[in-house]
Amino acid sequence: MSRDAELLENFLDMMSAERGASRNTLDAYRRDLADLAATLAKRKSDFRTATRDDIKHYFAGLDAARSSQARKLSAFRQFFVFLYSENIRSDDPTSSIEAPRRKRPLPKILSPEDVIKLIEAAGEDDTSEALRLAAMLEILYAAGLRVSELVTLPLSAAKAKNGFIYVRGKGGKERIAPLNKSAQRAIKDYLDVRDEFLPKGSARARAAKFLFPSRGSEAHLTRRRCHQMLKELALKANIDPAKLSPHVLRHAFATHLVEGGADLRSVQTMLGHADISTTQIYTHVAGERLQAVVASAHPLSKGRKASKRPG
Repeated sequence: MSRDAELLENFLDMMSAERGASRNTLDAYRRDLADLAATLAKRKSDFRTATRDDIKHYFAGLDAARSSQARKLSAFRQFFVFLYSENIRSDDPTSSIEAPRRKRPLPKILSPEDVIKLIEAAGEDDTSEALRLAAMLEILYAAGLRVSELVTLPLSAAKAKNGFIYVRGKGGKERIAPLNKSAQRAIKDYLDVRDEFLPKGSARARAAKFLFPSRGSEAHLTRRRCHQMLKELALKANIDPAKLSPHVLRHAFATHLVEGGADLRSVQTMLGHADISTTQIYTHVAGERLQAVVASAHPLSKGRKASKRPG
């Protein structure tokens, strides 16, 4: 193992053990830092000797969106701070490099009417696959889960009392998520057929702990398969598949709550956001939707012919 590769693995071990970084986060860090190492090698440099100019040269040759550049710089900063704290470096070459400013795009959302169409389409038949999809859809919209949280829900989540489930989110943090009566019924119906998705043989025990087990290598339904199933449901409900994903349902959950008058702190807690500034984007989404409603429906917004005053 090269010196750079060893430093990278030590950093990833720290991020996993001490900060609870998810597998997806670790994979992204590994890709970004390996890409940086390859560029440094071409300049006869490495992680121990890289200068500010080396890092700037990397970004100068990067053909990536601003959001991707900002993510990479964040990863590099954490890595070089780690090297500094371990006395491997005496400085941080990223400290004076400014991150590109990102304009946070407003999230895609579905209207309440679209969500109802999806739920109705999912309930049109009672096959095992349809019952599973209906349960997934209801949970995503009722509790605002991330797709990674949904597919890894333990079976015990289905036995939650008082209409709440415990969700393990980013960094291993737990939160309570609500389930409405419709979601609870959908889960109950799905549990009657859940055993049909369990693998046979030695793999059964591992998959049995998940609410949505699978015969695949991960033992639970994959995020990719969840995306595919929702796209298929969108077609069935006559909704553009490009508009639908698990994350869009999470956005719809939050936006519809804010539009209904929910306070941001409550929405932040239910979404599992560490910082309320992340949640505040839903006030902008709700505001834009309300402006559109006023523009289309309010009589004064459509313009009036000037009335003639009697002279």
